[in-house]
Amino acid sequence: MESHPRPARGPVAAFAPEADLHFFSVVASSETLTAASRELGCSLPVVSKRLGALERRLGVRLVQRGARRLTLTSEGALYAARVTDILDQVRALEDTVSDRTGELRGTVVVEATLGLGRAHIAPLLGEFAAAHPGVHVRMQSSALPLRRRDFDVAVHVGAPPDSTLRMRRLARNRRVPCAAPSYLAAHGAPERIEDLATHNCLVLREKESDFALWRFGDEDGPRHVRVHGNLSSNDGDVVTGWALEGRGVIMRSQWQVRPHLDRGELVHVLPHVPTPAADIHALLEGEGHVPRRVEALIDHLARRLPARLRGAG
Repeated sequence: MESHPRPARGPVAAFAPEADLHFFSVVASSETLTAASRELGCSLPVVSKRLGALERRLGVRLVQRGARRLTLTSEGALYAARVTDILDQVRALEDTVSDRTGELRGTVVVEATLGLGRAHIAPLLGEFAAAHPGVHVRMQSSALPLRRRDFDVAVHVGAPPDSTLRMRRLARNRRVPCAAPSYLAAHGAPERIEDLATHNCLVLREKESDFALWRFGDEDGPRHVRVHGNLSSNDGDVVTGWALEGRGVIMRSQWQVRPHLDRGELVHVLPHVPTPAADIHALLEGEGHVPRRVEALIDHLARRLPARLRGAG
């Protein structure tokens, strides 16, 4: 009997299951299919078509259609949970194999806010990539609050938004109230936190908290005051720029305003009143394996960021 060779499996077919797992992990961690399409770098119709093909292959519905927010079916939630475990095992296996070479290899996805990411995290990632050419570093910047998505490490200012995230402090930081000398000359300096209610306060609209409520004190004696002003923005650089122009009082992180304070362009008001800590942390999702390249990058940030924030390079 004449035998026929079995058709060779091409690279696309060979890696299709793993690609589907990564694809669905992004879909499951996104708020909408549109958000998933942005994360995946393809159009919404392509994402919908690929999701439909995956559902037909599995014979189940994974995502509820018609909802304004992406909602997983019970089968979709089960599949997403197992996908996360499987991908974590694959990453752990790859990391174990690459450890034998002694050289860091692979991809690290870093999430960072726009201001801190642009000013300090991006240069430090550049340093790390230069020292480890086998590692591909991808930074995602966003002015939006941190949400569950596909990242290896997120750099976050303040208390972590999710208690299930693992964290490591990279640098100490506090938020401080300050204003330009020209504003203080025209309106006087507040002497008590209650005095801020009569000042034009420039508020930064970030996260989902009450951005017009400024917090003072410490864990033993927290205090707060509701502030008002005629200017607000979700861009920290814009708010700081308004303060430099003498348009009002701001409450900003020390890392952001320290250069302006050192040069006398801004003045720390209410310096005798303590403010709560807003330390900078590296956040990791879940309890899974942490690749050696990710640990090395976090070590690099923890070693270099504090000196950089102090202006020491």
